[in-house]
Amino acid sequence: MSTPVILTVDDSSMLRKALVELFRPYDCQLLQAPDGLVGLAVVREHHPDLVLLDYNMPVLDGLGMLRELRADPAIARTNVIMLTANSAPQTIAMIARLGVREYVLKPHDGPSLLAKAARIIKLVPRENAVTHPVPHV
Repeated sequence: MSTPVILTVDDSSMLRKALVELFRPYDCQLLQAPDGLVGLAVVREHHPDLVLLDYNMPVLDGLGMLRELRADPAIARTNVIMLTANSAPQTIAMIARLGVREYVLKPHDGPSLLAKAARIIKLVPRENAVTHPVPHV
């Protein structure tokens, strides 16, 4: 079994660091990108198993990155969890039409995000890591 690769795409370096810390106890590799343009390049190079994608960013926002992902057959099936502060039904419907498997409202709830990620990738605790069980949501 290979180690899952997770890409966090968010313009907030603090949020990216928080996500790295959230997933640190698990056997996975975390990559980071500050916007959708860099995120697309990372996806094309590394083919992550999961992308944690912010909705609202400069340069190329999450929706734009998601549209680019889905338009490229080589990466169209990339798993995405959208992180958004926008809970408007039309926003949620739009990201669902673009194939987002899950979304999490910001500020995110760590256990809920871990549970949603665990439905997509296998989260295995690192040896000697102090973890809390991943809840089932």
